[in-house]
Amino acid sequence: MIKYKINPKYKEKFTPFLKNIKEHFSNNDQSIHKARNELKIIQHNEINTVVKAFKVPNIINQFAYAYLRGSKAKKSYENGMKLIELGVETPEPIGYIEFYEKGLLKESFFISLHQPYDFLIREPLYEVDFEDRENIIEQFATFTYGLHQKNIFHKDYSAGNTLVIPQNNGQYNFSIVDINRMQFRPIDLDLAMQNFNKLWANESTLTIIAKAYAKLAQVDETKAIKLIIKHDQALKTFVERRRTIKAFFKGKKQ
Repeated sequence: MIKYKINPKYKEKFTPFLKNIKEHFSNNDQSIHKARNELKIIQHNEINTVVKAFKVPNIINQFAYAYLRGSKAKKSYENGMKLIELGVETPEPIGYIEFYEKGLLKESFFISLHQPYDFLIREPLYEVDFEDRENIIEQFATFTYGLHQKNIFHKDYSAGNTLVIPQNNGQYNFSIVDINRMQFRPIDLDLAMQNFNKLWANESTLTIIAKAYAKLAQVDETKAIKLIIKHDQALKTFVERRRTIKAFFKGKKQ
């Protein structure tokens, strides 16, 4: 059994492609990312698309995604359509499809237009000599403030999930990806500063972000800096502790 939904704009050109996505995906070797999930660039009807194949979930989530909550592919499509409706740049969704066996979700795919870009936000965040670095980071803070003003909270707001496209006169456009985990809710300053903790940036970079954000939000700059550093350090401490615990138990088993 399959379930799918396609953007009405692409229904005529992409419905057969979507229904046969497993074949198209397996026959294509243009992988651009392969870890837990895999992304490939696949051209269809002279249109470049990005197809994201989600890892088959564990048995509990196979049931949960089938009956209790939407799959990651479905959420990616719905969130993408919502973002575009709100005027936020993200690769335009084409559709998603889910494959079931015995009532449980197995494979799922999300398809969007391919978004050309020049670099990821991680490059200016981490490279101190990156050209126009501070301006880019400040504009990224402005972009994020705009998301928050629209009640958009990207739960995987990492350094690899924002595409940067330079424009004229020192301006930059930003497009967000990996959008299956999002919330649409009011965002106060504390939650706003927490949203930057997965960037894994250093303190001086976070300070640039906090200052730019505070100016836009018309809040105390010092308070914003303290909050952004607090949330950054809290996540880094949590991750380090988890690594230590995993290493301990791994050593016990050997």
